[in-house]
Amino acid sequence: MRRLRPLRRFSTKKKSMQRRMFPRWNKLSLKSAAAAHFLSFSSPRKALTPSRKCSGKRFNVPPSAEFVARVSGIPTMAKLPFRESADGLDAAFVGVPIDTGTSNRPGARFGPRQIRVESALLRSYNSGTRAAPYESLVVADIGDINVNVYDLKDTCRRIREAYRTILSTGCIPLTMGGDHTIAYPILQAVAEKYGPVGLVHVDAHADTSDVVLGEKIGHGTPFRRCVEEGLLNCERVVQIGLRGSGYSADSYEWSRAQGFRVVQVEECWFKSLAPLMSEVRAQMGSGPVYLSFDIDALDPGFAPGTGTPEIAGLTPIQGVEIIRGCRGLNLVGCDLVEVSPPYDTTGLLLRSNRITNCTSAGALECRTGSCFSW
Repeated sequence: MRRLRPLRRFSTKKKSMQRRMFPRWNKLSLKSAAAAHFLSFSSPRKALTPSRKCSGKRFNVPPSAEFVARVSGIPTMAKLPFRESADGLDAAFVGVPIDTGTSNRPGARFGPRQIRVESALLRSYNSGTRAAPYESLVVADIGDINVNVYDLKDTCRRIREAYRTILSTGCIPLTMGGDHTIAYPILQAVAEKYGPVGLVHVDAHADTSDVVLGEKIGHGTPFRRCVEEGLLNCERVVQIGLRGSGYSADSYEWSRAQGFRVVQVEECWFKSLAPLMSEVRAQMGSGPVYLSFDIDALDPGFAPGTGTPEIAGLTPIQGVEIIRGCRGLNLVGCDLVEVSPPYDTTGLLLRSNRITNCTSAGALECRTGSCFSW
């Protein structure tokens, strides 16, 4: 009978192989790293996230699927590490799971969770833009805002206070919604820090209604509230992709009356949006800018899982052009909103999310010169 190799020789060979496979893992023995991967203990990110130091700064590079299965581990955004606060971060992914402000189909409260699950398909390097944001910026997922699902006004207060804390650290918040109501309290906190900001608003709807069913706060009213409170620099606001029917011309004409640039979807059909975004960059200048991307800006043929779908919308390619067109802007925050997974029965929305959830990822490299988007 053939003799088995001694256990020590086998163990040594195995460790040597592991060192070749995971050369960048630090502060953990190979044994604890393997345990973290295979047993998924309570803090797997410490083991699964390779880190790199540069000028005394540590960057959180997501683990490669060549070594760590995408389906394993805690589903953080893009498989980044989880942090309990924004301290020490250049940017942070934040979930705001509410749909209390919706007027039609609910489900956006499940958006942040599903976006995170789908984001496991994202890789850390883009061959088209040659961007690798996690190699130069410290980014993490800091979880969700603790919302009050029974009280929208209280939820807005909680969001505003949470974003004040995030912004006080110098961190850029990259938000996953949630319905579009969340833009109002977020911009309250943003304007408190930066003053009136420019806005790139990508949406099928203007979201500038005044009162809906007696309420002034909802997903159709955030930008009117923002203007009323002086949160926006109206000469530096552009709305892209507006379309469909309305109850009156008021909300659309109101935007123009404030000085917004309104780009109807008809102006976007059958063409590249790169020239438009060149004009947007000139309009925004060097001042602070917030990017708000409503998933219903995309045609429902590509993204059916949303609360208020409108036909004849933007294509995913045009969505990418908008995001990449933000390169060079002084982005101080962004959101992706109105993702409603229950209405995505075919998985089309999730595939589109590979593009649109990079609204957030795009904000990372816009500040360093090479916009990161798919």
